[in-house]
Amino acid sequence: MTAIIEVTLSWLFKNAKGHDEKSFYMGPAFIGLKDKREITVTAPEVGPTNSKLGVEYTHDGVGKFPTLQWEAPPHIAGEVKEWLLVSEDPDAPLPTPICHGIYGGIPPTKTSVEAADFEVQDPSKALLKGGFHYGRSRNGSVYIVPRPLMNHGPHRYFFEVIALKEPLDPRLLTAATTREQIGEAIIGKVLGWGMWVGVAERKWE
Repeated sequence: MTAIIEVTLSWLFKNAKGHDEKSFYMGPAFIGLKDKREITVTAPEVGPTNSKLGVEYTHDGVGKFPTLQWEAPPHIAGEVKEWLLVSEDPDAPLPTPICHGIYGGIPPTKTSVEAADFEVQDPSKALLKGGFHYGRSRNGSVYIVPRPLMNHGPHRYFFEVIALKEPLDPRLLTAATTREQIGEAIIGKVLGWGMWVGVAERKWE
């Protein structure tokens, strides 16, 4: 896509942002929990939530996944059977947020991820080197690197960590499993959640 086309699209869809109400954590599995973030999620290499993602974390750089760490309060931590991680862009000019990645089967003892964890170990099992599985992003890749439309303003990238009291059905741990399928499968299984937000913007200069 040329810069001129991108800038034109950005102008046409300048008000098509902020689809927070359709984010993953707003689904039916989070009834009673939407405004109660009990999982603390941090990105030590980037900064506090709403920090700008450096070029190394975007399409204009190497596109590495930011290192994330999380911690649950004691009344949740002992009950976690599995973690779920979802990355999405609610500011994309589309009816629903773009799913940049969805990752299931994260062991309860694993409370951090780094870029190397997202290298594929066994594509036939959608298994990553971090010991967990990837589902279907919007374009089918393991992780869609942030690349907001040029001149569309800042885009927020949500990294949501969800504590589950029951493991996902192993049949859902495939590369074809969608955000919507996971959202339906975790109804009644969510103990708590938290989120870290990274921000990226591209300008035509």
